[in-house]
Amino acid sequence: MRDVATMAGVGIATVSRVVNGKPVTPDLAERVTRAAESLGYRHDLTASSLRRADRRTSTLGLVLEDAANPFSAALHRAVEDAAAERGMLVLAGSTDEDPVREHGLLKTFTARRVDGLIVVPTGRNDTDLDAARRAGTPVVCVDRRTTAPQVDTVTVDNRAGVRAAVKRLYEAGHRRIAFLGDLRSIWTAEERYAGFVEGLAEVGCVLHPSLVRRGLHGAEAAQEATRGLLALAHAPTVLVSGQNLLTLGARTVLQELQLQRRVALIGFDDLPLAGLLEPGISVIAQDHAAIGREAANLLFDRLGGGGEGGPARHRVLPTRYLARGSGELPAPEDA
Repeated sequence: MRDVATMAGVGIATVSRVVNGKPVTPDLAERVTRAAESLGYRHDLTASSLRRADRRTSTLGLVLEDAANPFSAALHRAVEDAAAERGMLVLAGSTDEDPVREHGLLKTFTARRVDGLIVVPTGRNDTDLDAARRAGTPVVCVDRRTTAPQVDTVTVDNRAGVRAAVKRLYEAGHRRIAFLGDLRSIWTAEERYAGFVEGLAEVGCVLHPSLVRRGLHGAEAAQEATRGLLALAHAPTVLVSGQNLLTLGARTVLQELQLQRRVALIGFDDLPLAGLLEPGISVIAQDHAAIGREAANLLFDRLGGGGEGGPARHRVLPTRYLARGSGELPAPEDA
């Protein structure tokens, strides 16, 4: 920094103001910028954060279930866009539903002094979330609830989305309605199954335990479960999938058996290119951008002192049904 000041013909304080984005005259800003570029100067953000009174690092930690999953990728982008508007950087990692990995990520991010955390929790490390909050790092959970106090959450109305889908299917003549669900330890998986059960009860449709497959994780598990369901003597006429990768696995098997125009399918959460298939995959869609923005807004409110010390806040966003064909298939006449 001293060399930059010498080359630009200004004091070190002026260089500091420029690199920290504080107002100076355009002429001084240009001289300092040219000198810094000429000397290859890089601003040391870590050192700056140590000198700041609030010790802020202008970074956020984002803990995802799987960065490769389309839902996680869309959520990441939404949080990143919101953070960029405030000049903040997002550091992200995946848990793969492993509480040990989640513990490690939370520990690493807090050790790096991120200003706040946005977490898709595994549901088995609420004490870690509470510890981060008590250590002074605001935490917001997305997609799933948490019991940690003063930790805000943003979810969608999972139950209502599935209930409405079941009603649609019943009205289309379906009576043998199957369900594919993710791991039971996942809050959303339990909520979506509850919505399935409630939906059947509301329309007076029998819940057939033989048509329920839960504890699945990933497309391959869904493929195996779907093959088993379709091999039953009284096979389902429709599949309701509780997660996007499970939907992908189910559709793969339907296409392998050339049943995609005979067995209906509705999935929870959208998939890339789902509308380009024939028939397209009908889904209960979440607004990923809205989820990410709401989570970021809650976090920045905590950072700004607006919600400091206050009770946990829970924002529930609606889902919407995207009819693309697979969910609109009527029950076969011989069903």
